[in-house]
Amino acid sequence: MTDIKIEVDPADVGLDAGRLGRIDAYLAEYVDSGRLAGWLLGVSRGGRVAHLAAGGHRDREANLPMELNTIFRAWSITKPVTSVAAMILVEEGIISLRDPLETFIPAFADTRVYRRGPVSRPVSEPLQDPIRIGHLLSHTSGLTYGFHRAHPVDELYREAGFEWTTPPGMDLATCCERWAEFPLLFQPGSAWNYGVSSDVLGRVIEVASGQPLDEFLCQRVLAPLGMVDTGFWVPKQDADRLAGFYLVGPDGRAVRDDHVAGTGLNRPACLSGSAGLVTTLPDYHRFAQMLLGGGELQGVRLLAPGTVDLMARNHLPDGGDLQAVGRPVFSEMPFEGMGFGLGFAVVTDPVRTRGLYSAGEFGWHSAASTIFWVDPAADLTVIFMAQLMPSSAYPLHSRLRQLVNQAVVGRPRTRLEDDVVARPVRALG
Repeated sequence: MTDIKIEVDPADVGLDAGRLGRIDAYLAEYVDSGRLAGWLLGVSRGGRVAHLAAGGHRDREANLPMELNTIFRAWSITKPVTSVAAMILVEEGIISLRDPLETFIPAFADTRVYRRGPVSRPVSEPLQDPIRIGHLLSHTSGLTYGFHRAHPVDELYREAGFEWTTPPGMDLATCCERWAEFPLLFQPGSAWNYGVSSDVLGRVIEVASGQPLDEFLCQRVLAPLGMVDTGFWVPKQDADRLAGFYLVGPDGRAVRDDHVAGTGLNRPACLSGSAGLVTTLPDYHRFAQMLLGGGELQGVRLLAPGTVDLMARNHLPDGGDLQAVGRPVFSEMPFEGMGFGLGFAVVTDPVRTRGLYSAGEFGWHSAASTIFWVDPAADLTVIFMAQLMPSSAYPLHSRLRQLVNQAVVGRPRTRLEDDVVARPVRALG
């Protein structure tokens, strides 16, 4: 297992220890009130871990305490890992951001776009331009999720068994064939919608590399970074390290969900590049540090600095933010002042977020309460792990960000000199 420990006094990297304590007190109240079973937090600055904290239980019913080596279902923070894997192939010239998706999954050549009408008789139109690989990375493909319940196409997904999971026994290739049959929400590149784009991207990786997604991720991302506890399932010998899974109950308290709690222990039929990984805080800390390091960690380089920089710029149509071009989804993240890059959200205008955000800060979160972000200007990474769904029931992530950023009171002794800001690029298509 990957080890992690506090490496520096907070004051030496411009963090106020007393203010960091506010974070722990805030999260402890969630446990004390029964709203969270347990949590882990890691804050690093200048490449060194300055704050580690834990609270509650990884399994409340079994009275197992939260520990630094607890394994969590990553859910949507799987997406950045899949995105990095895809960009490795881009750097090698095997795929391109402008490649049509149908080159790798021919079924998408016949995909149409929803225009109007009920689920029983939707009216659609042909594609004006193909879905491209860059659209998958930026979630401007027009694909969706069944659980949104915000559009007739969402209902088509649910009727076919695609809501929070995929139909039993259906592998990734078959899922993609099925998704290609549904109409898109909009013409590719014209808007943003959170959906199965990263799953489809995972299939592109398989086709382009000739390897199953789990093998490619392990060989090209996880093993090189030393992410030894990250994969698509937990080995039997480590099953007791897997955190329990909880839902927000009618009274606001966390209620164990034994159905979801049983997931992650066996190899899934569908290797989901959107939400399929299990991981630990120490492992994901290494991933975040690689991104902060411009694609390099401790002498191991996955990506060039320019590639990471491109991923962390705003790729939304006409340089807009999610409020202007996004479709409504439940989220704690503000849509105002927030763009989207190649695999994660990026802050374009801190003032419009109405929160304590930094320009150029990027990261992502999940409905199951896992979250990370990287702040290049402040030389900061933050990892938070919990297993509660939906995270949007409470202002957990947004308050966490406020509390972390209010603890930044000076500059670290070692910091990035580049003033990183989110600059829009011309949208694909």
